Amino acid sequence: MNAKFTWHVAAALADIKQGEAIGLEIAGHHVALYRVGDQFYATGNICTHADALLSDGMLDECEIECPLHMGRFDIRTGEALTSPVEIDIPTYQVRIRDDQLEVCLPN
Repeated sequence: MNAKFTWHVAAALADIKQGEAIGLEIAGHHVALYRVGDQFYATGNICTHADALLSDGMLDECEIECPLHMGRFDIRTGEALTSPVEIDIPTYQVRIRDDQLEVCLPN
């Protein structure tokens, strides 16, 4: 892994519920965590359209909807999917260690 990135413990797996988003701040980054089936994902938690917290939005399969203007993002890729959002959100690598989810974030 490049030295410009660091793994951080984000949450216990049991705290990440199916179909819900968790918002937190890790090392100065606003991060949203998601669980879809047996897969875990991490993205930036700030909507690129109007600075709303995506973790306050609705998760539908692998799409998170911004609670402010209902723009949607793909949590697997960060891709902006619907208007009014036009700019993608960052996505972060995740891994499971000792029943905890870790997220790899830029320094």
